Amino acid sequence: MKCGKPLSKEEAEYCPDCLRRKHRYEKGRAVFLYDRVMRASISRFKYHNRREYADFYAEELLRAHGRMLRSWQPDALIPVPLHKSRMRKRGFNQAALVAERMGERLGIPVEEKLLIRVKKTNPQKELNDSARRENLKNAFQLCGNDVKLKRVVLIDDIYTTGSTLDAAAAALLAAGVEKVYFLSICIGRGF
Repeated sequence: MKCGKPLSKEEAEYCPDCLRRKHRYEKGRAVFLYDRVMRASISRFKYHNRREYADFYAEELLRAHGRMLRSWQPDALIPVPLHKSRMRKRGFNQAALVAERMGERLGIPVEEKLLIRVKKTNPQKELNDSARRENLKNAFQLCGNDVKLKRVVLIDDIYTTGSTLDAAAAALLAAGVEKVYFLSICIGRGF
């Protein structure tokens, strides 16, 4: 009901992560399960410069969740930013590429420069849940303090525990955004 993870128990409404803690975002969804196939696909996209994958991912997100996205009535799409050192190394932000494609299709502005990652964090995949939250503490901030956006949708590549999106949402909410949603390419299991 909150993050959209597939659950093993049909009667469950929330995954263990959503039951354990209150997320800063309103609601979110992903289109693919983060399995072996998607791990390889996302890896090629991020680390082997397969930027053309952004078109497919954006199309699939819109096919699966376009109606829900429009119902949220966002003022902007905001890709989760990379730290400048990671951006230099990679050469592009995979979330920004997907957000741009989606924004073009829907006529929704993409605010790529509004949220910045000010803290160089360790890769989340190497950390447990509490270490992920600590790793992301004060990792994001807004450029400028004149935020006129009321509803935004964060765009990211992988959702596991929600720590990254919670940290980004917290920065946006502190700056005056009223509601933060998310869409992600992949999501882990909710068990």
